[in-house]
Amino acid sequence: MQWKGVMPAITTPFNEDLTVDHEFLARHVRWLCANGCAGVVCLGSLGEAATLAFEEKIAIIRTAVAAVAEGAPVVAAISALYPSEAVALAQAARKEGAQGLMILPPYVYKGDWREMKAHVAAILKATPLPAMLYNNPVAYGTDFLPEQVDELAREFANLAAVKESSTDVRRVTAIGALTGQRLATFVGVDDAIVEGIEAGAVGWIAGLVNAFPRESVDLFELATAGRKHEAKELYRWFLPLLRMDTVPKFVQLIKQMQQEAGVGSARVRPPRLALEGEELAAARAIYARAAANRPAAARVSAAFPK
Repeated sequence: MQWKGVMPAITTPFNEDLTVDHEFLARHVRWLCANGCAGVVCLGSLGEAATLAFEEKIAIIRTAVAAVAEGAPVVAAISALYPSEAVALAQAARKEGAQGLMILPPYVYKGDWREMKAHVAAILKATPLPAMLYNNPVAYGTDFLPEQVDELAREFANLAAVKESSTDVRRVTAIGALTGQRLATFVGVDDAIVEGIEAGAVGWIAGLVNAFPRESVDLFELATAGRKHEAKELYRWFLPLLRMDTVPKFVQLIKQMQQEAGVGSARVRPPRLALEGEELAAARAIYARAAANRPAAARVSAAFPK
């Protein structure tokens, strides 16, 4: 398991009856890998995991594992309201062939550090799979401070990475200063990726990559290589799209971008509803401007497989 590079937090495609579209999911995973993504993360927030039954989650992992390119890992996000369910999902994910886990805090109860550490520890103890801790205080109300991340990393050898989504790139520096080479730090919000790489991040759990994989991989590689002029040009073009990853309707927006690009459907499961009216018009306008003003530094993603 190599914790580096661009790993899409993949969307979950639905049929018209809102069952999971496994045929499309497999093609989507293959397309992302073909465009240079280092692996995929399924069952995350962007994957609408809270609307999926346990059996649906296992089936999605199974499909992703079968479709992913050789050498590219499938990372299963582990989100549950209580530890026993999280442990069961982590163990099932390993059985289905997932090569890593992304551990979320309980997404309703916002406990203190003692409680949140116990929840994460139960998952880390349940399987030898390497794991990434997902820190997103904006969405979940639980903030894993750098000192707490370091504490977990010292106690659990299979904690290998952290997805830092606090929107404060200083956290990347702080985590690196405490953990050194023991943890790989990933940026988890799309519109902070270049700043995060400059601060020491080695990976990106990305959202708009679902519609723009080649462009996302190129941005990451340019920024990592220190090719600042080219990275800045591509980043400036990409930012109006990347900012869609940071608002409450990020799932609807990113799926809408997939539909606009011809690489997916805007269907979402309730309580989410697809965009309409002014929101839809604004999203389409952003896509149209991006499509009409692609910079020289942006390579177009390969065609989606039929």
